[in-house]
Amino acid sequence: MSKISVDQDFCQAHGRCYARFPELFDADDEGRALTLDGGLVPDNIDAGEVVAVCPEAAITSA
Repeated sequence: MSKISVDQDFCQAHGRCYARFPELFDADDEGRALTLDGGLVPDNIDAGEVVAVCPEAAITSA
């Protein structure tokens, strides 16, 4: 199982991450992404796809 995180300094609130992966993300009051469930990515989701959805490269995977 992979883990993702969002760098709030780079997040520009495009919303692509929570639109594409609502099971992994929510948004704060300003529309910036927040990870759900501690950022854990289930095995049935490719963490590389999650990272690639962000145009600002604010999402990283470990």
